[in-house]
Amino acid sequence: MKLRRSCIAAAGIWLALVGANAGAQTAKTRPLPFRPGETLNYNVNWSIFPAGKLTATLTRDKKDSGNDYVVTTTARSQGFVSLLYKVQDEFRSVFDPGTLCSSQISKQINEGSRHKTTKITFDSHRGVAILDEHDRDGGNANPKHAEHEIPPCVQDVISAFYFVRSQPLRVGQNVKLAVNDGSKTTVVVAAVTARRKIQTPLGVHEALRVEPSVFENLYEQKKGKLVIWFSDDEYHFPLRIRATLKLGAITGTLASVSPAPPGYSPAGTTAGEPEKEPGESALK
Repeated sequence: MKLRRSCIAAAGIWLALVGANAGAQTAKTRPLPFRPGETLNYNVNWSIFPAGKLTATLTRDKKDSGNDYVVTTTARSQGFVSLLYKVQDEFRSVFDPGTLCSSQISKQINEGSRHKTTKITFDSHRGVAILDEHDRDGGNANPKHAEHEIPPCVQDVISAFYFVRSQPLRVGQNVKLAVNDGSKTTVVVAAVTARRKIQTPLGVHEALRVEPSVFENLYEQKKGKLVIWFSDDEYHFPLRIRATLKLGAITGTLASVSPAPPGYSPAGTTAGEPEKEPGESALK
């Protein structure tokens, strides 16, 4: 069993959400629904069992120009899942808030006996993604280096999450997305299929159901289904992320937001309809 396909699947869910063709226009014509200082905390469950915690913190890059945004995402396994397969991963994504194009992502992977460091640099001038990767446990004597062509603007597996939030999501809309994770760029189509109220630890919120074609396009050898519920408001918070895989269902639920905007306090719930299953009527 690999928790990379369970707890980290909730983080890997973001692999589906990457944009290629609307980032610059969106950023210029619409205010961004996020800003530095925002932290999103998720509870991750594997079927009925608590599997871990996932946190995404957005800051401003102070090392270089000071204009780029940095998202630090950490994933930690817990409970009996951690006994089976311990996970302590950290991803660091750097992207331009003006264009929403990624410039770099680094990964520190610690999963079971696997310890790997990966860095992917997106060189828009040369039009290549540069991958450098090595195993820290000594299992790989030859570090991996590769370069692949990319379009002028790509997202990594973390910045993609923020790109989707910036979109004017509407039921019936198909958003064409592209992702590069160090190899060839893959196009994914994310369909906005429904609008309903769902119950979360932060209360009842109207949400938009987004179904990316990630398993058909990104992981051709894998079977599954991915559904993300984004809040239907100015923030577009991913309230619930659910991946149904061969090993079971992995669900990440937004447990807290800091700083919390109005209506997103975990102190009690509000009246409203629970999430409806497919086949039940949606909000008009």
